Amino acid sequence: MKPVRLPASATLALPRWGLVALSLLYILPGLIRRDPWKTDDAAGFGIMWTMAHGGLHDWLSPHIVGLPMPDEGPLAFWIGALFIKLFGWLLDDALAARISTIAFFLIGSLSVWYATYLLGRRAEAQPLRLAFGGQPEPKDFGRTLADGALLIYLGCLGLLLQSHQTSAEALQISLIAFALYATARLFESRSIRAAITLGITLGLLVLTRGWPVPLALWTGLIVLAALRDGKAAWRLIAIAPPFAAMVVAAWLLAIHLLDPVSGTSFAGWMAWNKGQFGWPSWDTLTYLLKYGIWFTWPAWPFAGWAVYAWRKQYQALHIALPLVVLTIFVVLALVNPHSEESILLPLLPPLAILAAFGLPTMKRGAINAVDWFSVMTLSTCAAFIWVGWIAKQTGWPAQIAKNAFKLAPGFKPEFNLIALLIAASATIGWIMLVHWRISRHPSVLWRAVVLSTGGVILCWLLLMTLWLPWLNYGKSYANVAEQIAQKLPPVRYCVDTNVGPAQRASFAYFGHVDFAKFNESRCDFLLVQDSVDKKMAARILKQFSGNWQLLWEGRRPSDRDERFRLYRRVK
Repeated sequence: MKPVRLPASATLALPRWGLVALSLLYILPGLIRRDPWKTDDAAGFGIMWTMAHGGLHDWLSPHIVGLPMPDEGPLAFWIGALFIKLFGWLLDDALAARISTIAFFLIGSLSVWYATYLLGRRAEAQPLRLAFGGQPEPKDFGRTLADGALLIYLGCLGLLLQSHQTSAEALQISLIAFALYATARLFESRSIRAAITLGITLGLLVLTRGWPVPLALWTGLIVLAALRDGKAAWRLIAIAPPFAAMVVAAWLLAIHLLDPVSGTSFAGWMAWNKGQFGWPSWDTLTYLLKYGIWFTWPAWPFAGWAVYAWRKQYQALHIALPLVVLTIFVVLALVNPHSEESILLPLLPPLAILAAFGLPTMKRGAINAVDWFSVMTLSTCAAFIWVGWIAKQTGWPAQIAKNAFKLAPGFKPEFNLIALLIAASATIGWIMLVHWRISRHPSVLWRAVVLSTGGVILCWLLLMTLWLPWLNYGKSYANVAEQIAQKLPPVRYCVDTNVGPAQRASFAYFGHVDFAKFNESRCDFLLVQDSVDKKMAARILKQFSGNWQLLWEGRRPSDRDERFRLYRRVK
């Protein structure tokens, strides 16, 4: 017997304007007035910027002004570079590149919504018919579940930072969500068109972050289709792979015919792909459990309950599809020897979809517990952000102000009325949302996650309005880049370096530092990234042949260990 028994009143959909407003409040803060940060954000932007201002080789082989990036596929950076080309003259290049993150976010969000809608309106997912009628219509039930899935997706803590970065990961998670939508469409229609769409999506995934994820996804879908639908399985085996191969082959053929020099970068890309596989270990398991709990919150409690509630109907597609994909990605994370957040990102779309089907059967007590946890935790977080902003502006409370300025020595707070009004309006909206949820006790399905999602959006918006100048000061290399540029000549020069991807991108963009290209082996200037340990600095300097004279030494005020030293070659 199905575990769901619902009246039609429980399936009232969120107003479209409400979903659009929540999505805009989620994605827009953090894109404007923010420098590329010392993360994958700056590195990803560096690849886009290099492509936009470079030639054919720069487009075919991702690199940051001469630093090869073999672990990155080109697709996400092609899109970002295209936006820089189109809008860089109107906006600054960093903001133009972030238009691509908006596009990636929209693809992912819409895909999660439509995939859940298709699965939720299927006959096996419908609630039991009530004795006197009044049960929801299939489309209404599917639409409400889709609203819940989108809210859960937006509320996942692991998505928050990644969805605002100019990185390949932002596109990868969106394409995974779109692949789930294409698969749901394939099982529904068994059409060749759906199989072609899925195949192209898998090919685009390869061009985004390599072939391990799409290969694992395709394998899991074949197993699922073989157990459920022979015709869909045949479509997956015979139609999807050729179209995926054609997408990838177009890039490989362009490299071979137009830029043979990129063959070395392709070899590095293949080596990185193979390096994603290893033997499961205790370290990979503990990383998955330790970080996966908060990374996938609040999706995993609802997803776990969905599996339990539907355990007697686990063959139903709305449970089997996200569960199989989730299992495949968990296995992929366990065999990946690298402990990094990017291996957890593919878990989010199937978890959000699966979690939506736990909403109709969630007990009232469990829903209230999640709500109160969200209200208390996220309200406390929002209050702390406000207190921290007041401390930086006024010096009170004194201890909090002291700690804030200790983390960012030399920071001078600035008052922005527009940012204050936006933050105040968002806080008032949060209070009204909590009051509505507590006082009205609505019966709609998405009530269980609206507070979790609203609180996450509130905290992010407050950080990106009230704390943005302080965060920019601590995470941006703009000031260091300007200092370096002042020590370099205005004429053409060459700088050799050992700095990392984020630093190289920031110095090239903010300081217009002319780093060594692929064919340059002897430069008159050397920029070294090391630490306060002078012995380590001497060892690093010995790696570069020649006699060097120190011109400048500096660092970011918020980083006590990192040092940058600029040298000039002595003839």
